[in-house]
Amino acid sequence: MFTLCRRSGAQPSRAAVRSGRGAVFLLLCFLCFFSLGAAPGQTKAAPFPRPIPGWSFPQRQTLTYAVDWRVFPAGTATVHLQSDGALERITVSGDSQGAINLLFRVSDRFQSSFNRATGCSESFTRQIMEGRRQVTSDQRINPARGLTSYSEQNLVSHVHVQRTATVPPCVTDMLSAAYYAGSQLLEPGSTVRLPVLHGTEVTGATLHAEARETVRAPGATYRAIRVQVSADSGPIRTRGKLWVWYSDDTRHIPVQMRIRMFWGTLTFQLTATENK
Repeated sequence: MFTLCRRSGAQPSRAAVRSGRGAVFLLLCFLCFFSLGAAPGQTKAAPFPRPIPGWSFPQRQTLTYAVDWRVFPAGTATVHLQSDGALERITVSGDSQGAINLLFRVSDRFQSSFNRATGCSESFTRQIMEGRRQVTSDQRINPARGLTSYSEQNLVSHVHVQRTATVPPCVTDMLSAAYYAGSQLLEPGSTVRLPVLHGTEVTGATLHAEARETVRAPGATYRAIRVQVSADSGPIRTRGKLWVWYSDDTRHIPVQMRIRMFWGTLTFQLTATENK
């Protein structure tokens, strides 16, 4: 059903790159899916699902992905997971390369943390450098009090935004959602609901396991479970589609991610896994 983008010798135009600005790494994993805007006051948060019995998150793990945009190699992304007491911390770096880098440089950094026992997120930070756009933000979540504080600084315009809001007792952030979903029972036909926080707004996400498939990535072939992700609100609800392929084993590692929108297809493929 799905085929990988074929590479060609043609180079993307500057206009084509800018038409998908922020797409290369701001759209990383679930970041792409929920950062496009949730409609406030329209989503009732779903009960937060706990990990399946016996599940354990990695003590230390590094995942490396190759990224293709349309038919062009777009860059690389590295995901590092590490346990820290009761928390699981995720650090992501994404950098453009090749023709994309020459026309529209991207260098993004993200970090999130969530409680391994409950799945509740506690923090999410990002440093965005995409062309002339430079933004940093810091999100702190207090599950016990049901509060979040959000701070954002535009390093170009020097506009600073800071606000607080009440949130459900347990929510996930945009980055943690992609990897926390691996702690759920992923069988074809099963569905998982997650309340995802972006800024001070919460939107519901549905992960529907569709089928088992074989994923051929650079240097490896994986048996995987294809999961389609949908959101209750935001532009992607009507203008895009997102799939994540989790390894069909006890680890449930995201081995491939793909988003289709009007500007083209963005594909992440796992190229290396290291337990360090």
